[in-house]
Amino acid sequence: MSEQKRTPETGGDASENGAARGTAQVNEATAEAEAGAMADAALGDPAGDKARLEAEIASLKDKFLRAFAEAENVRRRADKEIQDAKTYGIASFARDVLNVADDLARALGSVEAEAKATAEGNFKALLDGLELTERGLVKALEKHGIRKIEPKGEKFDPNLHQAMFEVPDPSVPTGTVVQVVQAGYVIGERVLRPAMVGVARGGPKAEPTKATGAA
Repeated sequence: MSEQKRTPETGGDASENGAARGTAQVNEATAEAEAGAMADAALGDPAGDKARLEAEIASLKDKFLRAFAEAENVRRRADKEIQDAKTYGIASFARDVLNVADDLARALGSVEAEAKATAEGNFKALLDGLELTERGLVKALEKHGIRKIEPKGEKFDPNLHQAMFEVPDPSVPTGTVVQVVQAGYVIGERVLRPAMVGVARGGPKAEPTKATGAA
């Protein structure tokens, strides 16, 4: 029997291998494209992200500044309340002490000037003691921000003085305090007790008070 030679079937295998390689390259390209698209989606728009972040930063900064300003206002109010408590917390007690000051003033005022000048012995010691006590009381009040108002000769001020009567006196401008019935007192910037005064009338009109800082 004659042997039949078989031709190698290499042509078909090469075509199949080429097709497989082409498919693999297409798949790889597709995967790279999809990966790139996913990366772009993850990164987003850089310009848009920057604008969004800047807006968030501006919003947070505004909220911080508002919170800081509010905290500062609260602190200032608290400081003022503490200071007012220190300054005006003794107002009620101070009014009671003023009664003692009034009694001392009345006791000394009841003694005539001639009797004071000629006082001797125990009587003089008593007068000196009363005057010393009155001066010490005034200094103690001033130490705590309580000042005495002695407005004689000054223009009547309804914020500080209480007019009890009018005195005909053409020698001084109308509205001048010519007599102090009872001394007044202020504590800090507040009136603790207005001065009770007699006010002149019948004289020339008082000149208007010039505004502070006027040219």
